[in-house]
Amino acid sequence: MSRIYLNAFDMACVGHQAAGLWRHPEDQSHRYTDLEHWIQLARTLEEGGFDALFLADVLGVYDVFQRSRDAAVVDAAQFPVNDPVIPISAMAAATETLGFGVTISLTYEQPYALTRRLTTLDHLTKGRVAWNIVTSYLDSAARNMGLKKQIPHDQRYEIAEEYLEVCYKLWEASWEDDAVRRDAEAGIYTDPAKVHDINHEGEYFTVPGPFLCEPSPQRTPVLFQAGTSPRGVQFAAKHAEAVFVSGPTTKIVRGSVDKLRAAVAEQGRDPRSVKVFAMLTPVVAETGEQAREKLRDYQRLVSVPGAFALFGGWTGVDLAEFEPDEPLRYVESDANRSALASFTTADPDRTWTPRELGRWIGLGGRGPVVTGSPSEVADELERWVEEADVDGFNLAYVTNPGTFVDFARLVTPELRKRGLIPEGSERGTLRERLGGKGPRLAEEHPGARYRRAAAVDGARSAN
Repeated sequence: MSRIYLNAFDMACVGHQAAGLWRHPEDQSHRYTDLEHWIQLARTLEEGGFDALFLADVLGVYDVFQRSRDAAVVDAAQFPVNDPVIPISAMAAATETLGFGVTISLTYEQPYALTRRLTTLDHLTKGRVAWNIVTSYLDSAARNMGLKKQIPHDQRYEIAEEYLEVCYKLWEASWEDDAVRRDAEAGIYTDPAKVHDINHEGEYFTVPGPFLCEPSPQRTPVLFQAGTSPRGVQFAAKHAEAVFVSGPTTKIVRGSVDKLRAAVAEQGRDPRSVKVFAMLTPVVAETGEQAREKLRDYQRLVSVPGAFALFGGWTGVDLAEFEPDEPLRYVESDANRSALASFTTADPDRTWTPRELGRWIGLGGRGPVVTGSPSEVADELERWVEEADVDGFNLAYVTNPGTFVDFARLVTPELRKRGLIPEGSERGTLRERLGGKGPRLAEEHPGARYRRAAAVDGARSAN
């Protein structure tokens, strides 16, 4: 078996994927407002063999369940939530190899501004940044961002296509590699002939000028994407270098992975060049029985209303409108379609009810909880790699930082003993750590075409 990649899955909030577990005496997720909390977490992850800290985000409140935000507010179901970008510089200063994947919605931000922020982070982290590209799924976010309602699902991806085109032009085409001269004798810091306007005029964006930033180590950050709807898969197959998938079983996740890899091949890209991460929540102790007792302790604190609040936000479906044992059915919405599909149409042999969903989602969200001794957890990770054809995992927590501390202390040595993760931390950019041949986009990636065009065509040069 080849190398397994590990991300810690977190969010600048309380609880994240474990509804109600903020009440556990060992949970410290309320310290999300404390910069020292993030610095300590980053050091723990780096020492524990993690490749990156993957930070989720939302821009609205979960207000679908019971047509109210109250359940989310009471149970801290991803509310309150801070900006995930801000702590990254401090975490990068405290580490040397850990990568940082940050979720930023392109729906509510101009590409000219977002590209500068990500390039700044790529400079300050020495090339350890990834962007998880999302289009946002919460109607509450759309309303608070000045829209009457959420932009339709597929139209958001059409906007995203042009958005990425602008980003590639700014990141890859605007500055030539040797534009910065720092020639004190000649009095030239940057050669103006090697900085180019991008002259973009499209349906959604107009960006005439040059990029404000000089090229960072990766130029374009590593591109993550998490959509598994048909339109999301099409987008990911073209643009993503890594994809985040979620599902309750290997069978469901394997279906998503197979569709993705086939779509990547249709784009003329190597299907294995796109790394796929599945979400799992590990509960580990020295022995299997101790781990299962720990799980029972956690399950007593699960908040079903909090879990229903999360599910409603993800899917647009209000479980208050269902009887506890009524089978869940798929409906079209402008929310996260893959989230609903994974509990309805993805597995024809399994029917989910609200009662079952509350127990499941309350610990681990859309992914499974893996419980056991270090060897049992490692066995299960290997099984998921083999059966679901994933390359690694976004590991969610029950208690923070406890889940990550336990994994680093107990499971990491077992994975290293099996040769599944490196003995030491690998240096270089995040793209290289995830298997890239260099710090830049691969030649077959569509973003690289803008780089080649800029090298031979000076028609966009600035005056």
